[in-house]
Amino acid sequence: MSLKVTILGPAYPYRGGLASIMETLARTFRKRGDSARVLTFTVQYPSLLFPGKSQYRDGEPPVDVDITRCVSTINPLNWIKVGQLIRREAPDLLVLKYWTPFMAPCFGTIARIARGNGRTRVVCQIDNVVPHEHHWFDSMLTRYFVNSVDGFVYMSHEVGRELEQFTRGQKCVYSPHPMFENFGSPIPRREACNRLGLNPEVNYMLFFGLVRDYKGLDMLLDAWAQLKAKGATEGRRLIVAGEFYTDPRPYTEQIERLGLSDDVILHNWFVPDEQVPLYFSLADALVLPYRTATQSGVTQIAYNFDVPMIATDVGGLGEIVIHERTGLMCEPSVEGIAAALERFWGEALHDAMVAAMPEEKKRFSWERAAQALVDASDK
Repeated sequence: MSLKVTILGPAYPYRGGLASIMETLARTFRKRGDSARVLTFTVQYPSLLFPGKSQYRDGEPPVDVDITRCVSTINPLNWIKVGQLIRREAPDLLVLKYWTPFMAPCFGTIARIARGNGRTRVVCQIDNVVPHEHHWFDSMLTRYFVNSVDGFVYMSHEVGRELEQFTRGQKCVYSPHPMFENFGSPIPRREACNRLGLNPEVNYMLFFGLVRDYKGLDMLLDAWAQLKAKGATEGRRLIVAGEFYTDPRPYTEQIERLGLSDDVILHNWFVPDEQVPLYFSLADALVLPYRTATQSGVTQIAYNFDVPMIATDVGGLGEIVIHERTGLMCEPSVEGIAAALERFWGEALHDAMVAAMPEEKKRFSWERAAQALVDASDK
């Protein structure tokens, strides 16, 4: 039996991985034979609260996804209006994406009103229960949201354990983060280097995505400096590609202090979708030196492009990166990261890990992600 599905969350014209997920979920439900539409924001974050340069992406809207901008996260009257709209339309599923307590009042209110029709089941694909940067009010807001939801899909067991502290009998289903396929296929490495103005004779390691302090870039820079002192970085460079959602000055000063100005290529801007294949097509490995983590969408870009990973063993990263098969796991310390990099290079692990990627990434299908949301809605 086909389902009527309403998805509430980021989508065009908003940028980033969350928008890609919501749009791809809509496509996946349609491929299953269900109907699906996306309700997205007129206001996502007030400008004063947004840490980046822009919330929006350029280009035309996707022609194969039904997207309506109608949700303001800062207007309670709008929450009531949208909740009543969904309540009248009575979809079988209202699918929410939850990643920050800032969304809790808006999403929690809409969900409570929508499910009042006795038909609509509210399900949530949850990224984080408690955010990486904590505030005193986070638990209160998260509890308000969680109590409005009928079922959850969590993408790492770390999140599943956190969820247990807030749920009250709701069904919770594990399904790993699906693979980002919307970025397309790899391109020839030399072409990728040329298009980014980089030397194709150099080997590149990649730190990719929004830069936040918990992601441990400072530890990676210290580790690189240690390896440079031993001569291990000869012929290699580190690309840091992503917009800083924190003050970049401590990092740029660290690069200067460590003498890494020639080693670190800093692309301090949000990488648009069409340029993502360039970075992953030229990288020998993706490095995730996180201090804390739940799961990471960046790992799923790496799987799409068959790029090995070096990641710290925190949160759910070890559930995604298979140690000594698709990457290396290490301690979240300067010494641990340095040792993993040195092993990756010294044992020439790249080719064997690339060969293991196709089999391992079968776990990360969008069909599985959509079915998990349906399963979580069951009473």
